Amino acid sequence: MSAASQFEPEAVRVTARLRDEIIDGVRPPGSKLVEREIAEEFGVSRVPVRDALKALITEGLVTPRVRSWAVVRRFTPSDLADLSEVRSALEMLAFRLAAARHTREGLAALRTTLDAELAAAYAGDVVAAHRAGADFHERVVDLTGNETLLELERVMRSRLRWLMGRHADLLRVAKEHEALYDAIAARDVDKVVDLVARHLQTSHELATEVDAAEAEAGR
Repeated sequence: MSAASQFEPEAVRVTARLRDEIIDGVRPPGSKLVEREIAEEFGVSRVPVRDALKALITEGLVTPRVRSWAVVRRFTPSDLADLSEVRSALEMLAFRLAAARHTREGLAALRTTLDAELAAAYAGDVVAAHRAGADFHERVVDLTGNETLLELERVMRSRLRWLMGRHADLLRVAKEHEALYDAIAARDVDKVVDLVARHLQTSHELATEVDAAEAEAGR
């Protein structure tokens, strides 16, 4: 733990840990989140756990239940379709604006994130690759300089990071991000639009494979 994080409110740290565990798949959909059990596991009182669960309910990752527990949200097919539609609209706009407006400093930050994703993908580090891949998309939104779009992305961030982690083909996704980076760097808006459409289709195909594998495992 860093020196700075020691001064964070317990609820912030508990929220961050639970969020990561949900997005990383450590706590899969349907998992019970009982205040007392989490407090014991994390070595904190029940108050920050209660606050963390409230925050994650607001972020759309957790579904409340009666009394003092909740569950990791199970996204229905309708939920996933709605989320994918919103993602498609946000990303098409974000990538187009990023290609037109990026700064040298912003592009350098995007390249650093991409390099981290590629390294994790080649190493087969699923969690690191998924996290860096989601970071890549967030850095693209940063490049737009559009404050309203940044606000919308922050509201959707947890659900989008979860959605973007629904794939097992780390290198394919990282390579598509690399192609998108090149097009952004070249300010080739038309190519970016084409690549984003393909990338969204890839995400849909890979998520469908995950759905099929999970359904098979649940039989």
